[in-house]
Amino acid sequence: MWKLTTGEGRGPWLQSKNGFLGRQVWEFDPDAGTPEERAEVERLREDFTKHRFQRKASQDLLLRLQYAKLSPLPNIPTPKPEKSTEITEELVTTSLKRALYQYSALQAHDGHWPGDYSGIMFIMPIIIFSLYVTGSLNAVLSLEHRREICRYIYNQQNEDGGWGKQVLGPSTMFGSCTNYASLVLLGEKQDGDQDALTKARHWILSHGSATAMPQWGKVWLSIIGVYDWSGNHPIIPELWLVPDFIPIHPGRFWCFTRLVYISMAYLYGKKFVGPLTPTILSLREDLYSIPYEEINWEKARDSCAKEDLLYPRSHMQSHIFSCLNKFVEPILNCWPVNKLRERALINIMMHVHYDDEATKYVNICPINKALNMICCWIEDPNSDAFKQHLPRFFDYLWLSEDGMKAQVYDGCHSWEIAFIIHAYYSTDLIELFGPTLQKAHEFLKKSQVLSNPPNYESYYRHRSKGSWTLSSVDNGWSVSDCTAEAVKALLLLSKISSDLVGDQIEQDRLYDAIDCILSFMNKDGSFSTYERQRTFSWLEVLNPSESFRNIVNDYPSVECTSSVLDALILFKETYPKYRTREIEKCIQDAALFIEKKQNNDGSWYGSWAICFTYGTMFAVRGLVAAGRTYDNSYAIREACNFLLSKQQSTGGWGESFLSSETEEYVDSGNPNAVNTSFAMLALIYARQVERDPLPIYRAARLLINMQLETGEFPQQEHIGCFNSSLYFNYANYRNLYPIMALGELRRRLLANKN
Repeated sequence: MWKLTTGEGRGPWLQSKNGFLGRQVWEFDPDAGTPEERAEVERLREDFTKHRFQRKASQDLLLRLQYAKLSPLPNIPTPKPEKSTEITEELVTTSLKRALYQYSALQAHDGHWPGDYSGIMFIMPIIIFSLYVTGSLNAVLSLEHRREICRYIYNQQNEDGGWGKQVLGPSTMFGSCTNYASLVLLGEKQDGDQDALTKARHWILSHGSATAMPQWGKVWLSIIGVYDWSGNHPIIPELWLVPDFIPIHPGRFWCFTRLVYISMAYLYGKKFVGPLTPTILSLREDLYSIPYEEINWEKARDSCAKEDLLYPRSHMQSHIFSCLNKFVEPILNCWPVNKLRERALINIMMHVHYDDEATKYVNICPINKALNMICCWIEDPNSDAFKQHLPRFFDYLWLSEDGMKAQVYDGCHSWEIAFIIHAYYSTDLIELFGPTLQKAHEFLKKSQVLSNPPNYESYYRHRSKGSWTLSSVDNGWSVSDCTAEAVKALLLLSKISSDLVGDQIEQDRLYDAIDCILSFMNKDGSFSTYERQRTFSWLEVLNPSESFRNIVNDYPSVECTSSVLDALILFKETYPKYRTREIEKCIQDAALFIEKKQNNDGSWYGSWAICFTYGTMFAVRGLVAAGRTYDNSYAIREACNFLLSKQQSTGGWGESFLSSETEEYVDSGNPNAVNTSFAMLALIYARQVERDPLPIYRAARLLINMQLETGEFPQQEHIGCFNSSLYFNYANYRNLYPIMALGELRRRLLANKN
């Protein structure tokens, strides 16, 4: 039976900066569990498979099954209001207590809330490909791992036989080819006309075959030997040798893009191909409609299935690629110019090793981790670097009733725990949950990054000292809004007795955090994610991916800017003498940036979750903190009008992921607890309760009626978003945001009563 372990790390090739705090690894113990528990696990798996086309998202039930044994819960009545007029402070309090007792039971012993941070369907294939070409697949993934990975891939196959690039959305060539190849590499075989692999192959061939893969798919198939490198447009390693003040130097690109493409450039420069095993040769037959030797690779370079083509190439890109293919790449491969390539590849490996060591081989995400590991293996298959990569893959694997999947990151615990603390704080029921908050407080304090990586600026890293990451200290990549939300959570906790929630963080560490936050500020007072904006937006024209938008630049967002604005205002109230002028100017400029980004309909676009309900909630929160009100701010009034116009007849809000792609609000047709909470919070911040509480009461009635018997709120459609292109699950949003929304409502109801 499987068991989740947290905060553990064993073996000679694992290292950590803070005792593996927050590390989440699923381990299999053949002797664990009673017969009844094993039967329940199988029942949950069968139920998911039976309903997989109607309910794509898993409920994380294996985690809940494990944690339910540890914490017996009090029996609290389950109210179900029929009318909005029945919403009272007593009813909301009862609902919150049920939610909070259950939610506290899901806290890990180290203080964080583990959960499923997955949803992107090409990440697991990338991990499998990297292990396969380095001969490590069976050594790293046990039979039980492989069985659960196959279960997940089969469960997420669409009815048409293909796979999407994510759980949400239609089948794509990228998702279909990579997941088909993964099943074959894991030993699965076709079995009749109606089996999953046969249906998948039919989808692939009927939509143009693997020659219609987008760029990333072509690169990965080239690595495993199922696509020829000549069918790729060049990824020039020498670009890393140009002076870094030039706007097109990769060090100026968004960190995810430069870290993925630097390793891709190395593999392209080497034209690396894994071992051509019988399995690989069979894939060469399966994925194409004509013999492999007859494929026109030059023509295939520009082929991309319409299902994958989210970012079509511009005429400028076509001209650039034409020059690269006809002139630049041939010249760079001729003596003596090819000496430059050797130098470029050596330089790239310096960057790869630096990133590996600075992140304890977790890396910024599983994609660049897999690429980096292959680079290390090519350099030396017996190196310590390669060996240190292998055990860190387990940080990215998550198990649910739908099988084993790959996470987007090594978790998002530092990000989510700040909001969880805010959610508990908002309820004004803190005295009932002191031990829970004390553990969360300690986790958050221990998750601060206390120093910069050595020589970080030479490797194009932003400062880290004083920051919080999205996930773990070992990951090490500082994020502006993660740091801001952590600061806000710590300042809120400092208002509570230390006897209840533990000692507050030291003042100097808060100052380090503020220094780090201010270092992220762009020239216009806005904030991006991992770094300041380093190059020009027009360089997006160079985006070669075909499947992803907005990847060249670290664009500023309303959410990051609002998080910083809110945190700085709260910090200034508590520490009015620290960097006063800079903070005041930042607050002023950030508020102006948010106002300028408002759309004509009163909404704000959300970049990091779905979508307009999310962006509008953050924008309103930040502007209200900065002193804007419904009475004195046109932006706030328009935001309220927008949200009220989108409220469904159910009383809730439900927004489709298509909003992120079309950049217009798309109603999903069904209420979503998280979207409803986003909208509720924005309206509550704008004092809708004081003007006309009925829309809020209708939404609250919906949330309370959606509450499960356990006290939790349901897992619905994935709500996370990345680059307006990828959608995934934030496991704790399903609970923390309804708790926060109902908590803020309770505070208003109490204030009105008093």
